[in-house]
Amino acid sequence: MWRTYSTGSSFEAMAPYSRAMYDDQWVFVSGTTGFDYDTMSVAEDVAAQCRQAWRNVENALRECGSHLGEITQFLMVLTDPADLPVIAQVMTEVLPTRPAGTAICAALVDPRLRYEVQVTARRGLRLAGGA
Repeated sequence: MWRTYSTGSSFEAMAPYSRAMYDDQWVFVSGTTGFDYDTMSVAEDVAAQCRQAWRNVENALRECGSHLGEITQFLMVLTDPADLPVIAQVMTEVLPTRPAGTAICAALVDPRLRYEVQVTARRGLRLAGGA
């Protein structure tokens, strides 16, 4: 049986989607930005936005009974390809595994946002090599 998780954000209230959808095996986390819901703000710095986006993803995964180590795939959107080295460094610090991934350069719905990431995770995933 599929379940949904919502943060209650204004965008989730406006659009017909959930922050995440999950069952006993899979977790699908919608595109997640670096918006800080505690302070209701977004940093200008792309590294800070990327870190916050991954904290937001981690929180969604936790609410769905998963964690960053179970991510199998990500799709990230960045607004400036020149930001990729900084984003890659943050992701290297944050992610305990090396999931399959894709990067796309495009505009985001809020011009303050420079990074967004969508992930798929498999609950109970055991990677070869002990990770």
